[in-house]
Amino acid sequence: MVFELAHRKKEAPRRGSLAYLPRGRASKFVPRIKNWPEYKDSAAKLLGFIGYKAGMTHAVVTINNPESPFNGQETVVPVTVIDAPPIRPFSVRGYEATPYGLRLVSEVLASSLSEDLRKTLPLPKEYSHETKMNEFESKLDSFTEIRMLVHTQPRLAGLSKKKPDVTEYKVGTDGNVRAAFEYAKSILGTDVRVADILNEGILIDTIAVTKGHGFQGVVRRWGVAILQHKSRKTKRGVACIGPWTPSSIRYTVPRSGQTGFHTRTSYNNEVLKMGERGEEITPSGGFVNYGVIRGDYIMLHGSVPGTIKRPVRLRLAIRPKMGQKEGPMQVSYISTSSKQ
Repeated sequence: MVFELAHRKKEAPRRGSLAYLPRGRASKFVPRIKNWPEYKDSAAKLLGFIGYKAGMTHAVVTINNPESPFNGQETVVPVTVIDAPPIRPFSVRGYEATPYGLRLVSEVLASSLSEDLRKTLPLPKEYSHETKMNEFESKLDSFTEIRMLVHTQPRLAGLSKKKPDVTEYKVGTDGNVRAAFEYAKSILGTDVRVADILNEGILIDTIAVTKGHGFQGVVRRWGVAILQHKSRKTKRGVACIGPWTPSSIRYTVPRSGQTGFHTRTSYNNEVLKMGERGEEITPSGGFVNYGVIRGDYIMLHGSVPGTIKRPVRLRLAIRPKMGQKEGPMQVSYISTSSKQ
């Protein structure tokens, strides 16, 4: 008696991408940035900002890319609006290079700290700013990088919460650690606005935690095709999860699990417009589920990860496009209709 081995009659591409494994749940709402771009300007500055996603609308812009078939023409593009109230740096950190990566050596807190910061971090009751600053400067020659801890000010945004979000940003410089320290010392404990860091027309990366969908099956999580209605046991599942030998399931096989609430990065979002009066781009009645933007804002080309009110971290582009772009796109119209 001859037994024929089972085989599929049709070839099909695999379902879902393995590039995003493991699809685990993010540990917190504020994502972590692991890599920073090379900054070669002699003037030191922070390499990013943080704001809150307000919503999306559309705008009419004039394309100014000679490589584009729409060069010189007006085009309707989707835009994302980020509420960007001033951030406040409250700590300077010095790192040294070791065989195992960067190691924190010393840290100095600002002389005056916001009371809202106590909602996030335990602050020291007795702290000598002068002593810590002198100790920090004595170790300056051993530092490789200077970074700063900053916190947001949700009271100035269109949010109901008061608890600030704390993040860390690298101070960009051309390798001069002392220049980076002097810049960090000058802005320590002060309000830093988005116009001090970003400009219209530049490319930035947006890092945020995506919208969560909970525990989902393979059809929604991986895009597995639904089987025919006469299938045995199940239709919304994987028909074969592997052979008898080896008796283990490979990591490439789609399985159910956490869907959404992942840390994701959107590369090269262009800054179309920045301003200090959020009312000029707020739709009538406010952004849905967010409200009215009262102060500084950023309008980005395209969509960014995350849902409404979620903190979005902005970083100077780590791999910018090398095109023939001639300056920023000119915005001639922004939709402020109540139906977004």
